[in-house]
Amino acid sequence: MNIEAMTKIGLENGRDNSELLTIEPIDGGSINEAFYVRTKEGEYFMKHHANSGKGFFKSEAIGLRMIKETDTISVPNYVSYSDKKGEAFLLMEWIEGQKSPKTEFKLGHNLAQLHKNNGPMHGFANDTYIGILDQPNILDPNWLTYFQEHRLGYHIKSAVDKKILLDTRKDKFLKLLERLDKWIPAFVAPSYLHGDLYNGNWIVGRAGEPYLVDPSFFYGDRHLEIAFTEIFGGFSKDFYDSYQEVFPLNENYQEVKPIYQLYYLLVHLIMFGEKYGKQIDDILNYYVTE
Repeated sequence: MNIEAMTKIGLENGRDNSELLTIEPIDGGSINEAFYVRTKEGEYFMKHHANSGKGFFKSEAIGLRMIKETDTISVPNYVSYSDKKGEAFLLMEWIEGQKSPKTEFKLGHNLAQLHKNNGPMHGFANDTYIGILDQPNILDPNWLTYFQEHRLGYHIKSAVDKKILLDTRKDKFLKLLERLDKWIPAFVAPSYLHGDLYNGNWIVGRAGEPYLVDPSFFYGDRHLEIAFTEIFGGFSKDFYDSYQEVFPLNENYQEVKPIYQLYYLLVHLIMFGEKYGKQIDDILNYYVTE
């Protein structure tokens, strides 16, 4: 099925039966094909992945809904989705605007408000994805166990199985995994998390309103989310100051930050290759000295 046919199905499922005027390919990141769609009734953003996994776009739609229901930070409304093999898509409202002097201040403030919402336990009831990688979930009252077994540990095993982690780097990862209880708390509030918050996963809408996009939603330690924002940069001092004003970080944040960053760097190593290797090795060498 071609893009136009998929778009028409998505629009019909979303109850826009007006004339389709435009479908234009646009930049949508490294994972999906992306398109600007315009009909007589509205404008939309559609993304398509020809080889996506089971429930790929459903998990994103659920994440958008979970964040939206907190009424803390804006996300696009999704119109419809399909995970039919070879024809998977997600159709959402089109968001566009100009950044204002208050945009990044509001982003930090609103993210902190999101993080004040707590789930029943750590993890999530549904499996999700981080990028294109599957992310199995459970619900666990113990954050240390969840992070150890179902986040960092899961992707260590995946990387070993794919022969991406070898020799010294693999050994250090496994030693760190065994010693996580020295740094990672067992009992911490299971905050609502976007789950994949780097500077490419927020955009600006009307009146400078910040919107989160592309969630990999779950409940967990909010410091994991903040740690990821610091890996690639792109978040301003206003963002961090406003977050801290609403929901101050714990005193041990600097101690756990590199370990939390290691999770995301490992995911990037698996997806994109060795260019993340030095950052990983620096962190491993800091925590594993024998």
